[in-house]
Amino acid sequence: MEIRQPIHSDHARTLDTTGLRRQFLVETLFAPDQATLTYSQIDRIIVGGIHPVTKPVTFSSELGRYTGTDFFLQRRELGLINIGGPARVTVDGQVFEVGMSEALYVGQGAQALAFESLDVAHPAKLYFNCAPAHTAYPTRKITQAQASPETLGSAETSNRRTIYKYLVPDVLPTCQLVMGLTRLEPGSLWNTMPCHTHDRRMEVYFYFDMKADAVVFHMLGEPAETRHLVVRNEQAVISPSWSIHSGVGTQAYTFIWGMVGENQVFKDMDHVAMTTLC
Repeated sequence: MEIRQPIHSDHARTLDTTGLRRQFLVETLFAPDQATLTYSQIDRIIVGGIHPVTKPVTFSSELGRYTGTDFFLQRRELGLINIGGPARVTVDGQVFEVGMSEALYVGQGAQALAFESLDVAHPAKLYFNCAPAHTAYPTRKITQAQASPETLGSAETSNRRTIYKYLVPDVLPTCQLVMGLTRLEPGSLWNTMPCHTHDRRMEVYFYFDMKADAVVFHMLGEPAETRHLVVRNEQAVISPSWSIHSGVGTQAYTFIWGMVGENQVFKDMDHVAMTTLC
């Protein structure tokens, strides 16, 4: 597990490209037959990817040493979305088959977790966010049809997109974790513009469905001190609460967003006027 410390906005504005990438970009999420985990001390979120190919991947009790608990989810909840082939996820003996674009919420207290692909030729890729939790809610699968969709933007502003809200209060209860998937329509390149911040929550963006030569220019920083990161397929950006989080790609793409913090109100955000961006 990689550990990332918090960073102050005054420090962030002094960083060069290498420094910005070291602080905010998670470059490798998926490795065959492994789980990758990045622990950000910003609201204690853990971001990772699980990529079972030839054998199951399991979460052992040893992971608890990073959280100071007897086992990994003793005081945590986890949400995952599958961007690959069909998967079988076993949670304390309960089996869930999770297809592409389907999600699974794992409640606080789950101990034995195993992840495997149902088709070796098309292995699963399970992107997950994990956050501290105080209450055990039921583990549950969510299909894309059960997600709460909302279409926003227009072709004129190059940001026509559909937001699928998987882990939100209208769909199922969680302690604090909120997750969803946003898919841009062909010809649309911008996400979350006009942009916003939310002082009460941090957020992580995970970009995928991109060709090898495609990139997203992810905008971050305070509204009057913006910076950018060049992000490639299946990479994630950690966004502190003081930072905007928006991006424009060289082609349409999809991204998963996850938030943790004070509340779960999707529209609790501080909008930034286009005229004030610098």
